[in-house]
Amino acid sequence: MNSEMRSALIKVPQLTLGFWVIKILATTLGETGGDAVSMSMNLGYLIGTVIFMALFILAVVFQIRAKKFNPFIYWIAIVASTTVGTTLADFADRSLGIGYLGGSTLLAVLLVSTLFVWHKTLGSISVSSIHTPRAEAFYWLTIMFSQTLGTALGDWTADSFGLGYVGAAYIFSGALALVVAAYYFTGMSRTVLFWLAFVLTRPLGAVVGDFLDKPLAQGGLEFSRYSATGVLLVAIILLVIVLPQRAAIKSH
Repeated sequence: MNSEMRSALIKVPQLTLGFWVIKILATTLGETGGDAVSMSMNLGYLIGTVIFMALFILAVVFQIRAKKFNPFIYWIAIVASTTVGTTLADFADRSLGIGYLGGSTLLAVLLVSTLFVWHKTLGSISVSSIHTPRAEAFYWLTIMFSQTLGTALGDWTADSFGLGYVGAAYIFSGALALVVAAYYFTGMSRTVLFWLAFVLTRPLGAVVGDFLDKPLAQGGLEFSRYSATGVLLVAIILLVIVLPQRAAIKSH
């Protein structure tokens, strides 16, 4: 079976530079879009979570039922996971009163537990092994927890440590740079590095999103959440169209 036939068996994209650029934009949109619904529309974190969770589940159903890789369906599901991650993290941190540390700890446990169960059940958590509906279900559950954890980590770093949004962005950019260095200069597991990068891009996007739409007095640029979300959405659509989007190759 040639590589093109194997790639048609799975419906997640190859990990290119374009993938990571779109991922960061999507996580930034998740922050501005989630805040637009829960805060600007005054619907609150719980209602916002219910709305975005419904959209996320619907997007994942379409993704799993698709016969082959479709970049638009995939990125719609990713964007939906980032918006529900924003409102769910805010609900856990603020409405439930467990704080950023409590929320981050809870979500980290859920994320690691999901990865553990996934590995014990199917034997691999590599992107190249996601070629069955069961593996896809684990993949998207893991992504939802990673997006939610990333939001909590971003808020915790920017607020609790007093670094502000720009300072937190430097921290997470630096952490991502270390992951990239480990990829090129060490023999560390590529699967571990992927999930580390996937988690770290979320708080980076979260603090950048907060920097765009938070008031000037809080260290933000005070852009409209609706405008910022719209611009980011257009950028993502254009990049999905322009940049090559191919399915990952199935592992043997």
